[in-house]
Amino acid sequence: MRAVSGGEVAGILVAVFWAILVSFLAVALVRLAQTLKATTKLVADVTDQAVPLLADASAAVRSAQTQIDRVDAIASDVQEVTSNASALSTTVASTFGGPLVKVAAFGYGVRRALAGRKADVPVKEPRRTVIVGRTVPAARRKNRGK
Repeated sequence: MRAVSGGEVAGILVAVFWAILVSFLAVALVRLAQTLKATTKLVADVTDQAVPLLADASAAVRSAQTQIDRVDAIASDVQEVTSNASALSTTVASTFGGPLVKVAAFGYGVRRALAGRKADVPVKEPRRTVIVGRTVPAARRKNRGK
């Protein structure tokens, strides 16, 4: 038998080391390929589920926009009605307000005049005006105005 030299032993060790390294790399590549397959399947499943979900979300957004447009139209109509009601109220107040006050004052005056003509009604005492804690008789009050 022939003696194995140091270079041959070193060559065999390098060859064994490379064989082990290639085996580890092959195992790593197989696992990486499995991971990529699983990732591809996951992405495909997510895509299959996301497309209908996005379609539903898009329909919901369109429906919400339609409702917002309707509410906006209703709000503008309410604003117009409020403006018209305010204008009508102002017109009614200016048209009937003054004459109604005059009719009420006239009616009050007629009642006072008729009440004063009745003989059986006792005469009311004159009202007194209070000025800073004291009263001023009605006679003095009348003289003040002259």
